[in-house]
Amino acid sequence: MAKSRGTILISAGGTGGHLFPAEALAHELKARGWSVPLATDSRATRYADRFPEDKLHVIHSATPSGKNPVRLIGAAWTLFKGMRQSSALLKFLKPKAVVGFGGYPTVPPLWSATGAFPTVIHEQNAVMGRANKMLSRRVTAIAGGFLKAEGPLADRIVETGNPVRPAVIAASQTPFETPQRGGKLRLVVFGGSQGARFFSDTLPEAVALMGEDIRSRLEVTQQARPEDEERARARYAELGVKAEVSSFFSDLPERIAGAHLVMSRSGASTVSEIAAIGRPAVFVPYPHALDHDQAANAAALEAAGGALVRREQDLDAASVAALLEELLDDPDRLDAMAEAARKAGKPEATALLADLVEAIASGRTAAEFKAG
Repeated sequence: MAKSRGTILISAGGTGGHLFPAEALAHELKARGWSVPLATDSRATRYADRFPEDKLHVIHSATPSGKNPVRLIGAAWTLFKGMRQSSALLKFLKPKAVVGFGGYPTVPPLWSATGAFPTVIHEQNAVMGRANKMLSRRVTAIAGGFLKAEGPLADRIVETGNPVRPAVIAASQTPFETPQRGGKLRLVVFGGSQGARFFSDTLPEAVALMGEDIRSRLEVTQQARPEDEERARARYAELGVKAEVSSFFSDLPERIAGAHLVMSRSGASTVSEIAAIGRPAVFVPYPHALDHDQAANAAALEAAGGALVRREQDLDAASVAALLEELLDDPDRLDAMAEAARKAGKPEATALLADLVEAIASGRTAAEFKAG
């Protein structure tokens, strides 16, 4: 067995949006000979079977929000405990660099590491999240998914794109199958842990309003909250539409690759993965997302011609039905959107981020890395 080149500690919040790009980087760094322990919160166990970490370290963390002083004090105390945990972990691991992917579980490890170890944060969105904002002036470098190298931190920002998981890279090898006249129409709908209820409420009723020619050919894969699954499934059955409804699909990249059209929220990982696979999409940004980051993410792919963006408040069952019918009845348009999405994707993002992390681990600055 080859000797490890050293340790790079990866830290990420426990949601898929934070962990998926972290997973992609971990695979790349492992392939380059690095040891990659993961520091996160307890939610990450849902995705742990695919994450190649050498060891998972659960860190105390909390989200300081609202105005309730008791809750704020509680959150501050939890973060303080996370800082103590992180300091001990860093002393034990002695990493060559620490990389954070956003979410409050990254604050204790990254805050504790700055000044003592080279540090990188990766911001997936076009608008920086609150945890990364807290860390941005302390870290060595900032990798941007949709974030641009501009403003007072421009010298630290490297536009790497968003890493996508190996499963997404594999799915991107599947060519888009232009729908045939009279053939099946495969629609994939998902909304993540937040915002899936809108699709559960709206999509089955939109399908009910579609013309028989489209509805009879439709095959739906839809993510729904556990409490909405049975209701959505029953409604599709009532309409005679073949539909698979679940709260979680472990093979979502393959399902996206098989889709003729995707309808989803527009978190950074979602937009990046759909672009890398190269599928036409309708994005409905989560309206309560902080700083409207989902709208900014979706706008980038819409500008490239690979997607349409619609505000949730402008949609109801009738307007969704009309939009989906318009797209699904136009194979040439779907084909053009798929190609535009594919061209906008950045499958090289993982390797570029790994290059940046290795450069920072060797003592170089972001500006030096950009200068070559």
